[in-house]
Amino acid sequence: MIYAENILLCIAVPLLISLLFLRGKTRRFVLNFLAGMVLCLLAAYISGYLQQASGLDANDAAIFLSPIVEELMKLLPVLFYLLVFLPKERALTDTAVGIGAGFATFENCCYMLSFGAESFFYMLVRGMAAGVMHIASILATALWLIAVRRLRVFSFSAVLGALSISMAVHALYNLLVSGEGPFPVIGCAMPLAAAVLLWHLHQKFAKH
Repeated sequence: MIYAENILLCIAVPLLISLLFLRGKTRRFVLNFLAGMVLCLLAAYISGYLQQASGLDANDAAIFLSPIVEELMKLLPVLFYLLVFLPKERALTDTAVGIGAGFATFENCCYMLSFGAESFFYMLVRGMAAGVMHIASILATALWLIAVRRLRVFSFSAVLGALSISMAVHALYNLLVSGEGPFPVIGCAMPLAAAVLLWHLHQKFAKH
């Protein structure tokens, strides 16, 4: 058993102190990073409760419940920021990346404390797979929101569509990495491939 709240406190305190000395984009990124860690903890609470209430085992919960909860938790602050503050496009993508990075970092920290970190190769794969996946999924959603805002077709159905796709991809990743044979390799390669594609899209968005 690990005490996730204590882990969050240990990581968050130095970051909170650093905010006293930071300004501008750096300060906003650290705030978003902290928000991502808090959202990860809240998502774990909600997923754990739903797992107990539904009677699903850990593997089924990771496929059917966690993607829904985690992608929704990451989307809500990004959507709130977009609708309330009407930020510039770069500010929105920076926010999404910060939240995704904080979410992934805290999840990986808890995972290492739960299952150990003896294998360098496994930890490297974990960071490049699950870690990158959280950043890629919320960044893809943010880019979609930017696109529909540019096209002036921003609506509830557009947001729901983006959320549904991110949930489905997240669930597919969890399904593949929990399988056998070549499927875990394919699953681990998905986030990196998505990150490369999103980097190209992000560059094109920045030019227009």
